[in-house]
Amino acid sequence: MTHDNCIFCKIVAGQIPSTQVYTDDDVIVFKDINPAADLHLLMVPRKHIATLQDAQPEDQALLGKMLLLAPKLAAEQGYAYDGDPENVDGNGFRVVVNNGPGGGQEVYHLHMHILAGPRPWKRM
Repeated sequence: MTHDNCIFCKIVAGQIPSTQVYTDDDVIVFKDINPAADLHLLMVPRKHIATLQDAQPEDQALLGKMLLLAPKLAAEQGYAYDGDPENVDGNGFRVVVNNGPGGGQEVYHLHMHILAGPRPWKRM
C-alpha cells in the first residue's frame, strides 16, 4: 500500500474523519470504528511505516514514545493497572501490534491497538 491510498495516511492528513483522543507532532490516536473491546484505540505514527518489521533504527524513539504513551492514554480512559494481579475486571489494558498477513495486519501502516474492558481474548 502506498502513501496515496493508505487509509491511515488519509486520517493523519485529515482527509478522512476520526474520533481523535490524542494528537501531537509524531502520532495520532483515535477510536477504532469497529471496536473489539470497550476501549479500542488506534495509535498511528504520522510517518508512514508499512509494518513493524519495516521500522528502522531511526524509528526507535518513535516506537518507544508509542509504548510509553499507551499506558497514559489507557489511564485517561479509566483503564490504568492498579497493581492488583487478581483484579482482572477494568484493571489494565492490552497493547497489540499486528505484523503482516499472518500476524493479522489489515492496514499496512504501522499502528498500535490499545484495548481494555471486558475481553474477547482469553488469558494467556
